[in-house]
Amino acid sequence: MKKANNYLLPFILVTLCFALWGFANDITNPMVKAFSKIFRMNVTEGALVQVAFYGGYFCMAFPAAIFIRKYSYKAGVLMGLGLYATGALLFFPAKAVGVYGCFLMAYFIMTCGLSFLETSCNPYILSMGDPKTATRRLNLAQCFNPCGSIIGMFVAMNFIQAKLNPMSSDERALLGDAEFEALKDADLSVLISPYLIIGLVIAAMFLLILFTKMPKNADQNHDISVMPTLRRIFALKRYREGVIAQFFYVGAQIMCWTFIIQYGTRIFMGEGMDEQAAEVLSQRFNIAAMVFFICSRFIATFLMRWLQPARLLALFGILGMVFTLGVIMFQNRMGLYCLVCVSGCMSLMFPTIYGIALDGLGDDAKFGAAGLIMAILGGSVLPPLQAMIIDRGTVFDDFPATNASFVLPLLCFLVVTVYGHRTYQCNGSSN
Repeated sequence: MKKANNYLLPFILVTLCFALWGFANDITNPMVKAFSKIFRMNVTEGALVQVAFYGGYFCMAFPAAIFIRKYSYKAGVLMGLGLYATGALLFFPAKAVGVYGCFLMAYFIMTCGLSFLETSCNPYILSMGDPKTATRRLNLAQCFNPCGSIIGMFVAMNFIQAKLNPMSSDERALLGDAEFEALKDADLSVLISPYLIIGLVIAAMFLLILFTKMPKNADQNHDISVMPTLRRIFALKRYREGVIAQFFYVGAQIMCWTFIIQYGTRIFMGEGMDEQAAEVLSQRFNIAAMVFFICSRFIATFLMRWLQPARLLALFGILGMVFTLGVIMFQNRMGLYCLVCVSGCMSLMFPTIYGIALDGLGDDAKFGAAGLIMAILGGSVLPPLQAMIIDRGTVFDDFPATNASFVLPLLCFLVVTVYGHRTYQCNGSSN
């Protein structure tokens, strides 16, 4: 009981970090559309936000693992918070320069910090208690990630999207250079304010964790043997396939949560709304999807008392494919409702893949976590591919390209389903 009590405050503080990076993820998804309008770009160019954002995860994951192995999980969390705050505060000089690439650099630095956080916090939570309940414990901590996501979506909708100049993309394209620069400067002032505030919040969280005593039970081995460790963990089929499944899951998640704005905007403008009103309403559906995501994750965590995580993963993957087919086939609000339901199916996927893949790795979990965080690259690689499909307007003569583009998430859910089924068949999960 005493040991459990020693874990309580650290567990709460590390769990709060899940909410903080959830905020960053989901205030950013709507920025693809916002930056496209502000800088008069197409969807593919706007999707470079996701390339920079998730590229930071990829580039920093193994350096983060080496850093954590050499020092501690607490040091990794502090480094992550420091980089997160720095990237967010860099939005101010990026606005002063007024160049899109500067914002991409700020996103990259911010997500280098998020990579440190995720590489540290996920396995740290797994280590705080009985290994038999590790996956369930991680699912519980991950429940707070979408809570931060909802706050991020709410801030994006009410303090960015609703306050940007309502001029449509077509109207902006007709502006002269001087008018365009003035409008761009005003819109960027709106866009950066939430990032500056969250930067200060993160700095305060850094100080709180810095002066809190954290458990060191999982920080006993500081030996850095990168290549032998990588050979050892990638020799495990369950881990190796878990990295692949995570790549496709994160790609599906980011595609569904980013392009729900484009999907809903097309439907609502077809009903007669102006572009800005359609975007704001689409973001409300995105928030509804996240609420469903949270509720479903709590339900899934509860169900894990009786069902193996791998089996639940396969079942939720099948449901995800069914609803994604509805997203593709329906060309009205029914498709949008299906897209909201897809979020419910995604709820348990990230932490469950994570927990299954790291099960039994022991000290190797620090490097194993890095491989799984690098798999977040799927959120950088796949959304631009979907954006290129959306930019075509229509496919097969008159079928909406936005609908057709969701074939990519459908294929991603197929990969996740296969991983869950294969793991369950092999009795690979002992949780």
